Amino acid sequence: MRYGYWLPVFGGWLRNVEDEQMSASWEYVKRLAQRSEEIGYDITLIAELLLNDIKGIAAPSLDAWSTAAALAAVTERLELMVAVRPSFHPPAILAKQAANIDRIANGRLALNVVSAWWKDEARRYGAAFDEHDDRYARTSEWLDVVNGAWHEQTLTYSGRYYRAEDLVLEPKPVATGARHGRPRPTIYAGGESEAAKTLIARKCDAYVMHGDPPERIAPKIDDLGRRREAASEALRRETGEELPPLAFGIAAYAIVRDTEEEAARERARITNVAPGSPGYGNYQDWIANTKLEQRVSLEDYSVSNRGLRAGLVGTGEQVAEQIARFSEAGIDLLLLQCSPQLEEMERFAAEVITPAAIV
Repeated sequence: MRYGYWLPVFGGWLRNVEDEQMSASWEYVKRLAQRSEEIGYDITLIAELLLNDIKGIAAPSLDAWSTAAALAAVTERLELMVAVRPSFHPPAILAKQAANIDRIANGRLALNVVSAWWKDEARRYGAAFDEHDDRYARTSEWLDVVNGAWHEQTLTYSGRYYRAEDLVLEPKPVATGARHGRPRPTIYAGGESEAAKTLIARKCDAYVMHGDPPERIAPKIDDLGRRREAASEALRRETGEELPPLAFGIAAYAIVRDTEEEAARERARITNVAPGSPGYGNYQDWIANTKLEQRVSLEDYSVSNRGLRAGLVGTGEQVAEQIARFSEAGIDLLLLQCSPQLEEMERFAAEVITPAAIV
């Protein structure tokens, strides 16, 4: 199992706690990233929203891509998974920026491709906002240009959304060194709609899911695995090449305490979200502009990406047992949120990661 975490670019994850003692600042995220390498974490997800959907739109939030570039220079081992919305970034330019950051990081950059859901943010920043399935059609073309720029000596591309003529991109991302032989920076993506799953099976490297228990995750992994095999067979017939198997990750909110009772009290504290809290309005926007397989309750929305449904709440031993169930289901990456992030990640490492490594 690889252990990762969401970088707290919004100053926290809780919609009912104003100050979580984890500021949206370069000083905090730098300290967190450097410490995380020392205590057993492999990867951080740097979310991209230009407005703060957790604490309210007037609250500070860090820019994902400039933060990733800075972290690339002050970390040594941590994989930097940076979220990117195609409607906010021209693909050829993003491919160039990503390749440059990947060089700074010596092959540690990855992309988390997100088809944007926040219509009000797009309006405020003047970005395109397509209807749901059109967003995935845009993303498909966007990936074609990015991947082509990373691999081809020159690229000419003409699509519905994007064009490129005699595009040259040098230097390209790292293909040797720390991650010898990798064909490109890993492309992670998530989504529960038919359009999303079809795209991921054909053009991405890893599927990252919202929080759910292992028994709900296992069928999703089976489904994407079959889709991937079909996409790989179609590619083999067309070009003679094959796609590697997908990797699978899940978002989870972790609460580790000495007793079940303490963990239950903390869960109750962080899920007391009521209408009128800073992030409540965005709850309605998110529901309206996504296609989810199951209804998201307000308690689920208290933390991002249904993280509490993963069930990583309890003693260190109980949480480790739940992680073992996820591993059996096919999960190989956990992306954790907790609050306050640094202190709780220290606790998780000491009580879950380190004992597992010893065993």
